[in-house]
Amino acid sequence: MSKMSIEMVRHALNGLTMGTRWSALFFAEPGFDTNAVHGALQEAVDEVDAQMSTWRPDSDLMRLNAAPVGEWVATPDRLRAVLRLGLEIGRASDGAFDISMGDAVTAWGFGPEAAAPDGIRAAMAALRRPAHEVLETCGDQVRKSTPLALDLNGIAKGYGVDRLAETLRDHGITNALVGIDGEMRAMGLRPDGQAWTIAVEAPDPERRTPHSILTLQDAAVATSGDYRHRVEVRGRHLSHTMNPARGAPLIASPASVTVVARTCAEADAWATALMVLGADVGAALARKRGLDALFLLREEDGSVRGFGVGALFSEDPATTVLADRNELHGWASVNCRTGAS
Repeated sequence: MSKMSIEMVRHALNGLTMGTRWSALFFAEPGFDTNAVHGALQEAVDEVDAQMSTWRPDSDLMRLNAAPVGEWVATPDRLRAVLRLGLEIGRASDGAFDISMGDAVTAWGFGPEAAAPDGIRAAMAALRRPAHEVLETCGDQVRKSTPLALDLNGIAKGYGVDRLAETLRDHGITNALVGIDGEMRAMGLRPDGQAWTIAVEAPDPERRTPHSILTLQDAAVATSGDYRHRVEVRGRHLSHTMNPARGAPLIASPASVTVVARTCAEADAWATALMVLGADVGAALARKRGLDALFLLREEDGSVRGFGVGALFSEDPATTVLADRNELHGWASVNCRTGAS
């Protein structure tokens, strides 16, 4: 055992955020005081929630939603950064990732209120233009050129994970694993010099079991799936992921899509976009954009079939690659054995 692994003490911190929990796992020298770090981590995710929540009427995002069309609205730096990234990925995915689906999310019961038939009909009948065509940013100002309801649920948790990582780095911690509700970011290495191990969940709504195992260094991973965060409408379970073309939940989609990227916000948004596009179109776009993505598909017999795009999800069961081609700082490897533990 190395000298470092003997001296370092394991710390696992967590707290509440965005209706779920955040976590931070790291190792520090004996006597390290975690109180200040815990407080800073909580403040970081609280700030994200205060700026980007659709569950808080007083959030900066809801203030922007309530502003009149055509009026420039001053917005905080972090919210504006997430809006810009959302618009960028929306444009790159031809609208598959759309941050202006708030009316549909609310109507179908994925917000603070129950599903509303009148709202569902209105959401499905709406003539939509994607957010990247109707939302402008200039300096610290943002304005809408048409009525829309912004919703950042497909990117805000990922950004919250990035803020956890940044906060740890500000406190001198460069090797850690942070996450919110399954969206994870790995920083550096474990004390034994090994990469961090992260499970890709099997798409099973009844239980939590791993489908695959990732080992990551200085990279982030996010999964979008149809088996968590569901509502029942007329006896049918519907996924929370919206199809912008229909103003309604996805009907035919992969069981899940997992993306590895430089930041968790990017991974989060791209996982949603590829989920909306589906296996064929999504995989083609992932190849074109140089993304690393794992698609899990349900077969007619109930089994799950997976296929990967990008070097990180090579068919080689133990691939280690240089990840600079995707602007990841370091390397990442993947072991995609079905049922790995």
